[in-house]
Amino acid sequence: MLVLGISGSLRAGSFNTALLRAAGALLPPGARLRRYRDLSLVPPYSEDAEAPPPVVALRAAIEAADALVIATPEYNGSIPGQLKNALDWASRPYPGNALRRKPVAVVGASTGLFGAVWAQAELRKVLTTAGADVLDDELGVGGASDAFDAGLELVDGELRDRLRRLLAKLCQPLAAARVGVAGHDDEDASSA
Repeated sequence: MLVLGISGSLRAGSFNTALLRAAGALLPPGARLRRYRDLSLVPPYSEDAEAPPPVVALRAAIEAADALVIATPEYNGSIPGQLKNALDWASRPYPGNALRRKPVAVVGASTGLFGAVWAQAELRKVLTTAGADVLDDELGVGGASDAFDAGLELVDGELRDRLRRLLAKLCQPLAAARVGVAGHDDEDASSA
């Protein structure tokens, strides 16, 4: 089972990218995380433009994944522009877009107290509008500079447990659906 991780931060020392790395280590057995690393290459969305190669690659990465985990920082109380832009591209053409019926978990980290909760709410709204199946669960990592160590490892045990439970909830319906598929090979399905 392949889970695509998208960080809304372009910063090298991003707590949100570190949160995705932690998610990769906490996924249930049989699941693996592939981190999408080309967010900065996605050009501004234009309905008049044909999808350029970075957008085609983004859509293909989303389509190949069984589920998504998106980690968002909060910029001015909302989603970072580059992340919103990428989701606008991924949501087209509607209704048969790459996000349609895709299971998605939204998480966020910030150095402030609230862990990007406003950005997470905005992101859930955008994803739901695009047709994704978004988990209602919330995981905000406030005070991220204390939750992560100097090497950007998530050291807060309670947050690690909450993240593990969130990922299990994201993957559980997918794992259950796979049980009923005769002759299914998880390795082949996740190596797209």
